[in-house]
Amino acid sequence: MSSINLRDLSVRFRDGSFGLRDINLEINPEEFVVLIGPSGSGKTTMLRTLAGFVQPSSGNVYIGGQNMTHVPPERRGMGMVFQQHAVWPHMSVAKNVGYPLARKGEKGASISKRVERTLALVGLEGFGRRKPASLSGGQRQRVALARAIIADPTVLLLDEALSALDEPLRDALRRELVSLTRREGLTTVHVTHDRAEAISIADRIVMLGDGRIHQVATPAELLSAPATADVARFIADATVLSGTIKGGKVVCAELDLSWDLSAVQAIDEVAEGDGVDIAIPPQSLSIGGSSVHAEITSVLFQVTSYSVTATTQSGHNFRLSISGQVPKIGETIQLMVRNPLVYRAF
Repeated sequence: MSSINLRDLSVRFRDGSFGLRDINLEINPEEFVVLIGPSGSGKTTMLRTLAGFVQPSSGNVYIGGQNMTHVPPERRGMGMVFQQHAVWPHMSVAKNVGYPLARKGEKGASISKRVERTLALVGLEGFGRRKPASLSGGQRQRVALARAIIADPTVLLLDEALSALDEPLRDALRRELVSLTRREGLTTVHVTHDRAEAISIADRIVMLGDGRIHQVATPAELLSAPATADVARFIADATVLSGTIKGGKVVCAELDLSWDLSAVQAIDEVAEGDGVDIAIPPQSLSIGGSSVHAEITSVLFQVTSYSVTATTQSGHNFRLSISGQVPKIGETIQLMVRNPLVYRAF
């Protein structure tokens, strides 16, 4: 069991751009943390800095209380699984999995016992003699996972490790991965671009943007109270509009709407005259009783409801969920906006 502590961590590339800026993050032993954010937000840079493949420009990386900032990757006691499983085709499954132990100088009998145990952990018992070419993509990814954990790492790093798999295999392996890390007591950091995946498996989510941490929260906290309008836009499909505080109301001139301050979720303290960002997630929208006219421009079936995009005459797109009657593209609807999220605009 190991904690991870990043202190004042920055990564500056040779061209002068920053991959990470002033990162401070503490991850508890056995915690499953997911890094998420748009492309270029710093997710993979943070993971590679943790692993030791990227050297920080400033700050420190602590693993289990030890300063690992200048320790090479092979001495950090971590396991890592990449998007592409990268198993060696000329080796058997057992040789692939046992390779980290062989490199450390362990002998055949000892390696064999640990390989058998680890293959059983990842659901590949009896596969040791097979070659990777005879395995499915999901099975090869399990081989990569077994290889990452066989040397008893204290930390497991996953870089888009499931994204190359098709559903429902991806869902099945996702569930097994969470169970495995719990049973083995692994501290896990997982990078994904899939919001639904992050929400479903994380103890906490680290939301990144432009190399900075925008929010660290449980999935429930992140969905109910995004810290910034950008987080609300990314994680909750919120539409963000500009507004002003006037006469105790939040006024949105773009759509000719206003709400009493008591009828909004004010994330930041706001005062008369402040400019604000108004984030409107799908759960704040319903049909009827409003002067906001919109046309349905897309409809996706989602098992128990329909995910709809509705576009106003001003060109604003809103995402909402509709149950019951099948919505039709081109249909005109009226939108009611309740309890939007309000942030001070900077």
